[in-house]
Amino acid sequence: MHKQMIGLIGAVLLLAACGQNTGADAGASLVGKTYLSTSVTEDGKPKQLAPKTQVRLQFTDDGRLVADAGCNSMQTKVSTEGGRLTLDDQITSTAMGCLGQLQGQDEWLGGILGAKPTWELDGSKLDLTAGSTTISLTDRKIVEPDLAVDGTKWQLSTVITGEAASHQAGSEKAWLTLNGERVTGSTGCNDFQGMVARSTGRLTFGELATTRRACAGDAAKLESQLLKGLQGEVTYQVDGSTLQLRSSGGGLDFTAAR
Repeated sequence: MHKQMIGLIGAVLLLAACGQNTGADAGASLVGKTYLSTSVTEDGKPKQLAPKTQVRLQFTDDGRLVADAGCNSMQTKVSTEGGRLTLDDQITSTAMGCLGQLQGQDEWLGGILGAKPTWELDGSKLDLTAGSTTISLTDRKIVEPDLAVDGTKWQLSTVITGEAASHQAGSEKAWLTLNGERVTGSTGCNDFQGMVARSTGRLTFGELATTRRACAGDAAKLESQLLKGLQGEVTYQVDGSTLQLRSSGGGLDFTAAR
């Protein structure tokens, strides 16, 4: 009887341990997911975001957090260990001019993410808490379908070289559109066009023809990086309003133009 009781207690403890689902234990499940805010509370009261905006948090496969609150996007390496989001010190951000409430909202989100907020995942629901503020989010795939890769104007947001991801000056002026076997776009300095072949999850770019405006400084650097990323075969993935292109040397991230 004594041995049976010990065995029963052990089984109960094992089941209890298996039933726990803390944020830290579920950390790996954030990778590759994008979450959109459904509500925000401060001091227990609802907080209204700017009209037609929401918080978007994307946890990329390469360990970055890309976040925005309706205007500029920020990104950096992130750790989810210990039930907290801990950002790397090197944060890059787009530089679109945001006025009034949108500018304040960018700063508000940056402050929350910089405060090492706690997080808790329950299925498709994610809660992020810093001090008296809680942002409730849900898996993007539940509320926002993937955009079509064809016909969407994709605006450059990030250049990835090796393990480094950066937002280059002027990238908001660079874009591309795919339509069947054709690609057209702009480097921010010159226009380009060319042919592209497709297979499952892959694009193969032919030689791109460009206009011949003289580009200098940041514009020349950005053009070189963009055209290099559109050479030969790359893998692609659409995640909601984001298009990711990847090759062995790095990649390019685009967002749907607003």
